[in-house]
Amino acid sequence: MLGKLSWDAIPLDEPIPLVASGVVVFILLAVLVYIAVKGWVPYLWREWITSVDHKRIGVMYVFLASIMLLRGFIDALMMRSQQAFAFQSQGYLPPDHYDQIFSAHGTIMIFFVAMPFVIGLMNFVMPLQLGVRDVAFPTLNSVGFWLPASGALLVNVSLLVGEFARTGWLPYPPLSELTYSPDVGVDYYLWSLEISGVGTLLTGVNLVTTVLKIRAPGMNYMRMPIFCWTTLASNLLIIAAFPILTATLAMLLLDRYLGFHFFTNEAGGNVMMFMNLIWAWGHPEVYILILPAFGIYSEVVSTFSGKPLFGYRSMVLATLAICLLSFTVWLHHFFTMGAGGDVNAIFGTASALIGIPTGVKIFNWLFTMYGGRVRFTTPMIWSLAFMITFVIGGLTGVMLAVPPIDFVLHNSLFLVAHFHNVIIGGVLFGAFAGYTYWFPKAFGFSLHEGWGRRACYFWIAGFYVTFMPLYIVGLMGMTRRMQHYDVPEWRPWILISGFGALLVLTGIICQIIQLVVSIRERESLRDLVGDPWDGRTLEWATSSPPPAYNFAVLPEVDEEETYWTVKQAAARRAALREAPEYVDIEMPRNSPTGFVVAFFATIMGFSLIWQIWWLVAVAFVGSYATFVVFAWRDHDEHTIPANEVARLDTANREARALALKSYAPR
Repeated sequence: MLGKLSWDAIPLDEPIPLVASGVVVFILLAVLVYIAVKGWVPYLWREWITSVDHKRIGVMYVFLASIMLLRGFIDALMMRSQQAFAFQSQGYLPPDHYDQIFSAHGTIMIFFVAMPFVIGLMNFVMPLQLGVRDVAFPTLNSVGFWLPASGALLVNVSLLVGEFARTGWLPYPPLSELTYSPDVGVDYYLWSLEISGVGTLLTGVNLVTTVLKIRAPGMNYMRMPIFCWTTLASNLLIIAAFPILTATLAMLLLDRYLGFHFFTNEAGGNVMMFMNLIWAWGHPEVYILILPAFGIYSEVVSTFSGKPLFGYRSMVLATLAICLLSFTVWLHHFFTMGAGGDVNAIFGTASALIGIPTGVKIFNWLFTMYGGRVRFTTPMIWSLAFMITFVIGGLTGVMLAVPPIDFVLHNSLFLVAHFHNVIIGGVLFGAFAGYTYWFPKAFGFSLHEGWGRRACYFWIAGFYVTFMPLYIVGLMGMTRRMQHYDVPEWRPWILISGFGALLVLTGIICQIIQLVVSIRERESLRDLVGDPWDGRTLEWATSSPPPAYNFAVLPEVDEEETYWTVKQAAARRAALREAPEYVDIEMPRNSPTGFVVAFFATIMGFSLIWQIWWLVAVAFVGSYATFVVFAWRDHDEHTIPANEVARLDTANREARALALKSYAPR
């Protein structure tokens, strides 16, 4: 009846996961009870859970990423503290549990922190910058969010029911095959990523279609903001790369469930083919994450330097060059596996070449700041920290792209430091810059600057103190994934790294305090105009937060920075343009389709993990029925009357006219 599921799946003899899961369940129940007591359930269902508004969905993506960041960072703290205690001892984490922790940490941080964070920012900002009302497929957008949320839920369920994979964040066979991993840990990994990967692919199709087919009148490709270009490139990579991931994990599932032999050498398969396929997805994945961050830095640096972005066309070309070259470098992840000197040389050369367009971007940002009136706000500090940190990560990446060096450093902590140098210093710093920069646009009030700076400084210091020592011990020969060690020379550096993790923890606490203080003082931090940073792109041309339809009248675009030009002209004549003629606006209705599909996907994933086949069938029928009901809907739009549009836009125009009196044109 319940397949492989039994009471033995609950880790009653392991206090750490049992207590951790108990705390998580208690907090979740407390939050749900609080929401019910406050009477917020109808509001959350109507305005958020069933919303198809790209802005609401973008905010939910960022919220999911933030929660999972806390979850993944707890794993990181446990790893750092385990290694601090595990000198010539076993520490406090048994090997089996330690293996699950580093596997869950990598999986969560890549798939359920970095991906939702950048996709959320793209979802929120890109349609506003394009001057349009929504993405191409609003309901599909909802499905694209709720499926990764379903995958994140399954990963966390493994904390209490069963266990997670012990294979690392990529499940290399033969370790991930049934012979060596007969438990359900790898199955949790595979089904979580298959479900979330489908959602990510749907989002990629949606965002690419939006950029290519839906833009404001007059906005051609060379008038789009750079963030829209990096969104396009990132989502083109999603469309090209994520089917590879889906197919690769599906083949491993067939090996485990039906006895296929795609990756078993002794039965006619090829274990090396898994590495080939997973990294054919895995290295473009790095650029799926970093390209949107590059777009964020472009917007932030331009805004807070008071200048147009230097070398716009070269930035576009560099973005497209990275998009193409990212598919030519995957083999540098397994230089040591015998592909041969010629093959290694080709991929090593390609790995070095991809640093050139990245270098172009760094110089363009520096030249944008040169001669500008730079304002050192929190988003700008994140951007400056990125430039220094990412250059270090890029240089170590070029080192690892040299096959002889990689033969020495492969699988060492030097590699771990490099990877975190790129992902934290590039992607996460970019996500924090974008979060701070666009927060007032999303919620109508700015984040507290003082606490934002404290968070920024602790994060930056914590990063360097944590990961620079790992470069050193990596050069000294310490490999990754070590549950304990006996070499005295490594210990001081490991202790320093552990202290760095505490500094990062302080930075996270400052970010939480920043949010609490900002909400408490939101009236004094209110953005009445919709343009708190003196921005240059179209998202700042509407109110904060924007109405459901984004713009009362779609903007006419006739140059790269139309909003900046219009704003300067208004400042010179000390008056806004004449009010437009308002008309009724049709917008898509909210739909529970995404949430319901994810509900059945979660049940199906859990049932497949534990092989409860009758429940798999029930969940499949439920998912199919949901799509049928959605396909046969009669009314999929509602109308916002012109007088309501006029009322909201008039209020914003009055606030802008008042602010214009004290605004000096540049």
